[in-house]
Amino acid sequence: MPEPNEIVRVHIWVKGRVQGVGFRAHVEFYARQIGVRGWVRNVGADTVESVAEGQRVNVERFIEMVKQGPRGARVDESKVDWENPTGEFMEFGVKRSA
Repeated sequence: MPEPNEIVRVHIWVKGRVQGVGFRAHVEFYARQIGVRGWVRNVGADTVESVAEGQRVNVERFIEMVKQGPRGARVDESKVDWENPTGEFMEFGVKRSA
């Protein structure tokens, strides 16, 4: 059984109506609220990409929140990759679009 306090890293992409709806600000705010570190950015015209590290229980909450998005957003598809945590992030922020 996974350890809920284990530090994990996730790389997630969501596609749909995710730009112009406050998606990145929503993700940044929520991530900071639950103590997850990393970044979020727009990719192309219909995709948001995010990397997050933190305790497994919080990262799993983060994934569900990203898949949901803010009111006005619509996530049509998502891709989640689990990666090895690096501990490189001091906080959570918005990166410039790719």
